[in-house]
Amino acid sequence: MDRSHGEIVALHPRNQTCALGAALAHRQEESSMNSIAGIKIPDSALARATTEYIRDVESDLLYHHSRRVFLFGALSGQRRKLAYDPELLYVGAMFHDIGLVEDHRSDDERFEVDGANAAAAFLKPHGLSDDDIEQVWLSIALHTTPGIPKHLRPTVALVTAGVEMDVLGMDYAAFPAAQREAVVHAHPRGEAFKECIICAFANGLRHRPQTTFGNVKTDVLADQEPGFKPMNFVEIIRTSPWNS
Repeated sequence: MDRSHGEIVALHPRNQTCALGAALAHRQEESSMNSIAGIKIPDSALARATTEYIRDVESDLLYHHSRRVFLFGALSGQRRKLAYDPELLYVGAMFHDIGLVEDHRSDDERFEVDGANAAAAFLKPHGLSDDDIEQVWLSIALHTTPGIPKHLRPTVALVTAGVEMDVLGMDYAAFPAAQREAVVHAHPRGEAFKECIICAFANGLRHRPQTTFGNVKTDVLADQEPGFKPMNFVEIIRTSPWNS
């Protein structure tokens, strides 16, 4: 499979640049990078297995995004003086979008839950404690749920912080330009990352639109899928079988 294009399909006219954007996010020789922006890349057997697994199943777009999520999450932890486990943060960051990938996505679960379940299944043979696996599971399951992860343990909080920085640019100014440039040099965004990641989200969700109810991915399908009608919370209350 050509991972430079992966599952990126132009679903909307504005996303016809997605394949080009992904191709520009060229593959780096990550094995030669011991640290990026002052953050040491985990090099345990588990971390190497994680890198190999994700590199094999995800597109360049998602792979480089996930590595940036780890780096921005770790930099956030450093700035906030949080005592986090780099290995758990790495696994959570690398697996956080695997639920968008065809072989790892279901028809009835949120993609975040699919990703969390995939990570848990991957971790069990590696002998991690139930507590460590739960931390990784929660970090993935909650990474698109604003306002909650920051109150939980560092692994959970920092995966979300990394996602929010790389996708939404949250706390952008808190990262010195030298840090941002080092991260993006190692793991390029390409020229069209914004539209490409929106397109990748849509590709992973269009067959299960009901799973976007109550979460931010409703906005993705509203933007990408003509005729999409999101479920309405107030309408569900008013049309419930209760008499009053």
